[in-house]
Amino acid sequence: MNIAVVGTGYVGLVTGTCFAETGNNVVCVDIDAEKIRKMKDGIVPIYEPHLDVIFERNIKQGRLTFTTNLAEAIENAKVIFLALPTPPGEDGSADLSYILGVANDLGKLIKDYKVIVDKSTVPVGTAEKVRVAIAKNAKVDFDVVSNPEFLREGFAVDDFMKPDRVVIGTSSEKAKHIMGDLFKPYVRQGNPVIFMDEKSAELTKYAANAFLATKITFMNEIANLCELLGADVDKVRIGIGSDDRIGKRFLFPGIGYGGSCFPKDVQAIAKSASDVGYNFALLEAVMEVNEKQKTIIVPKILEHFGGLASGEMKGKKIALWGLAFKPDTDDIREAPALYIIEELLKAGAAVTAFDPEAMNNVKKLLGTKINFTENHYDALQGADALVIATEWSLFRNPDFDKITAALKNKVIFDGRNLYDNQSMKELGYTYYSIGREAVNSLTLPPPKERVKS
Repeated sequence: MNIAVVGTGYVGLVTGTCFAETGNNVVCVDIDAEKIRKMKDGIVPIYEPHLDVIFERNIKQGRLTFTTNLAEAIENAKVIFLALPTPPGEDGSADLSYILGVANDLGKLIKDYKVIVDKSTVPVGTAEKVRVAIAKNAKVDFDVVSNPEFLREGFAVDDFMKPDRVVIGTSSEKAKHIMGDLFKPYVRQGNPVIFMDEKSAELTKYAANAFLATKITFMNEIANLCELLGADVDKVRIGIGSDDRIGKRFLFPGIGYGGSCFPKDVQAIAKSASDVGYNFALLEAVMEVNEKQKTIIVPKILEHFGGLASGEMKGKKIALWGLAFKPDTDDIREAPALYIIEELLKAGAAVTAFDPEAMNNVKKLLGTKINFTENHYDALQGADALVIATEWSLFRNPDFDKITAALKNKVIFDGRNLYDNQSMKELGYTYYSIGREAVNSLTLPPPKERVKS
């Protein structure tokens, strides 16, 4: 099948490459000429495990091509995927200007029947808005379909090639048949292709991400309560995760969720609810809790070093492991590490960071405000403490002799609970984590008393 993918961001590039992998002819189009040039040269603009292999293979075999010309991209396409950004506005609503702008252009360009697919995460009712925008100028029949993506960064290729479900929203039998044929190679093991109306498909994506964000946030609240009650969140997590009604996934406590999906999608569904007069109180609470959770480890750092006021960390050097919002990606959107860095700098500390993939993105954002090293152990040299913000596999089993030799103090603030308390105790570390008792921590007076003194 001939396919066009409009937008070569994370979703668009994975979508186009994976469609090419099953024999389709795919043209990806983007307005960024430099990006298109690099992709034509075989350079993958994002980090995603296994994507580079199939990207290179399909370019060589001529099934995956790139252009900046929308008319050229869609000329022979039977299906056109819109994988365009929908950034949140200040009120949390999704910005549809990119999608509707392209839809307006498509109406002028299509010369025969096309299926136009909303692949971006969009609010309920977007398919109808796209249909109206195209119909203003179109002189031929077309259908608009909602086909939300459920790709996890770090696992996107596997998720696309072997999806646990495919959701397709359409009221057209013709479009249903075409979309069903297109996805057949990906569901040969019997996983479902679920057809529904467009509005239900649009809401399904938001509902899935909002539920997972809620599950993460609930566990973070339990972790915070564990610290106050003297319970161990790891034991609680295992206890409730063994219940198959709850499940084991998305129960790991930490420093909040980030990335391109959960924050934006939770905001958007709450805004959609507000627009129709419904107060989605649960999601409002989820957003509030997650905002606090991103920096929940900072007071522990400040209290350990005896300074709660701005500037009282002056002269302290903090090593930071992990900048991406999660491992196996270079995505730093809404990454908790960025919020932690901001608070540490505000307190007067110097920060030296390492991340296997995300450092270039942070350099573009922060410039020389913090230091970077090419090795995670180098970041520790002369540091007063180590902060762990992303659970990269590289950090799970480090050489603690090297860590001890490099750090001024044997102090670790672990925002991802990578190590167990007993091991840290035996190694002689002062170790703070999330939802567990601190190990070998300093006995400090209450914060108010310390400030007075």
